[in-house]
Amino acid sequence: MAAPSLLATSDLHVSHRDNRPVLDTIRPHTDEDWLIVAGDVAEKTDTIRGALELLRERFAKVIWVPGNHELWTPADDEVPARGVERYDHLVRMCRELDVTTPEDPYPVWRDGEREVVIVPLFVLYDYSFRVPGTTAEEALEHAHETRVVCTDEVLLHSDPHESRTAWCHDRVRRTLPRLEAIPADLPTVLVSHWPLHRAPTRRLHYPQFGIWCGTELTADWHLRFRALAEVHGHLHIPVTDRIDGVPFEEVSLGYPREWRRRGGPGDPLHSILPPAGERTFEELVRAHR
Repeated sequence: MAAPSLLATSDLHVSHRDNRPVLDTIRPHTDEDWLIVAGDVAEKTDTIRGALELLRERFAKVIWVPGNHELWTPADDEVPARGVERYDHLVRMCRELDVTTPEDPYPVWRDGEREVVIVPLFVLYDYSFRVPGTTAEEALEHAHETRVVCTDEVLLHSDPHESRTAWCHDRVRRTLPRLEAIPADLPTVLVSHWPLHRAPTRRLHYPQFGIWCGTELTADWHLRFRALAEVHGHLHIPVTDRIDGVPFEEVSLGYPREWRRRGGPGDPLHSILPPAGERTFEELVRAHR
């Protein structure tokens, strides 16, 4: 009998018609498998609920972190909440579905004789993944000049915080005490929609987009908090990076136009524990040819 696995996926974007059938392929290998969903399930709350409810029916545990798309406030959403109010609504919805969120106690995965704390994080971004020597305002101005602007600037509101940067810094302040409270003898798997280190963003086709991809405030968390792995999405570049020896696993499905260039959606699940084979950027490029 196969041992259970800690599996991960992200950026399912099930509001896209051709991504919906992929959702049906996301199934456990054993009855005890856990699933990490690292954000960007969809935009509208009813679609997010439907997808997470379906996944929770299949997996022994589902762990979700918000992506920027869940935090958008679409004009036609039945839930018009913005900013923190919207995030709180999503957390309440997940709790109704028995889906673990960044606001819940961190679950412990038992990997044979070892215990591993699975840490879902919501820390957002603060425009600090930018060209050294430039200000956030200059980086944002350059993005507008080159027409590479994230839709967050229109649809992701920070209420009641004065800015997304302020919200990000508040989330970091709130999160650190919980991370520091994890027993020092326990390793972790850190899960965030946005990468916790800027290195994976350096291969973005449009480097300007990096300002919407994380914060330098988390750059050492994989070392400080004993990560066996870091799991993220957002970049739509599903590869493995090693940073200070720690695998950073980008686990996104992405948009249909992206996975079609790779010859199909492939397996939307990546095993974190036990670790699957590492995926290189060179392999991804070859798949696009």
